[in-house]
Amino acid sequence: MNRKEAKYTDFSLCNEMMETPTVMAGFDTAAVEPFAERLSLGKHIFLTGEGSSRILPAKRALYNLQKQGTPLAVFTDGGAQAMEYNLADALVFGASNSGKTKELIRLFTKLKSGGNTNLFGITANKGTPLEKLSSMTHVLSCGTENAVAATKSVVEQGLFYDALFTLFSGGSLDHLSQAGDGVQAALETEIDPHVIKTIAEAGTIYFAGRNNGVAEELTLKTNEITHKKSDFLEGTYAVHGIEEVMNKNDVVIIIDPFEDEEAKFAECLSEGVGLSIIAVSTRKTRFPTIMIPESGYYQNYVELAAGWNILVETGIALGINLDKAERARKVGNEFMGE
Repeated sequence: MNRKEAKYTDFSLCNEMMETPTVMAGFDTAAVEPFAERLSLGKHIFLTGEGSSRILPAKRALYNLQKQGTPLAVFTDGGAQAMEYNLADALVFGASNSGKTKELIRLFTKLKSGGNTNLFGITANKGTPLEKLSSMTHVLSCGTENAVAATKSVVEQGLFYDALFTLFSGGSLDHLSQAGDGVQAALETEIDPHVIKTIAEAGTIYFAGRNNGVAEELTLKTNEITHKKSDFLEGTYAVHGIEEVMNKNDVVIIIDPFEDEEAKFAECLSEGVGLSIIAVSTRKTRFPTIMIPESGYYQNYVELAAGWNILVETGIALGINLDKAERARKVGNEFMGE
């Protein structure tokens, strides 16, 4: 993706992606301190929202907490399913850019009426139904997104959770500017046209990788940006039976492959099915690899940006209007009350 070429800059989607490094560099961790102060070891913490407002932000948070080891009990699920949970004593964080996502508003209404006073909103707008229901609300600083697919807001929501749990443990978010540089490098990486042609001609585009939100979020973005079918294959699920229904014109894009599992992926998918495998990694793999810089704690954001780059190039190759969709809406399921 090139920020100077009209075929990219004519789309809000590309411009919003390119604003992400600035959003990262300017993230205000101090604004998250009042929320971190409310975390309690005596209660469990529930992170909810729908689509892009939950997939990467919440799942990245859980992944990192498990890697680091934490005394906190942190969970995530969508708002509709959470209506069936006992969250009376939970600290509930709900993310919705619009502030009026139906599932989240219904959940917060139920919890507030039941006496829960630990409801926290994360939104891009002020004066929303979510803010009215929340004990405290964090308003994102990234600005409006005009494209259907959420991008820079996803990263800022992720940074909110990064700051929330880092501050609680006594740490701080450092090197955000350098992390933004890594994201920009991934966005601007030139991708082999043959790789893009292979993806553009695929029947189904599969994403495989850790359950940290990256591959799953890119699966959703594939639907919105390229209008192609896609599926998320968690961990090594790709070699545990789904190969039975894959076709040789499908593509599997692996985010940060498990090195010990590369041979099995090649055996089952490249050789067994005959499909193409593409990797996104900081190292060379046995597959065609889109190389990205190493960014430590912020690596998931760089991986996400590389995926955005792939999808933009694919969408342009297919002649797609990157800012619009045939059926998808900016607010998936909108609360229509006050």
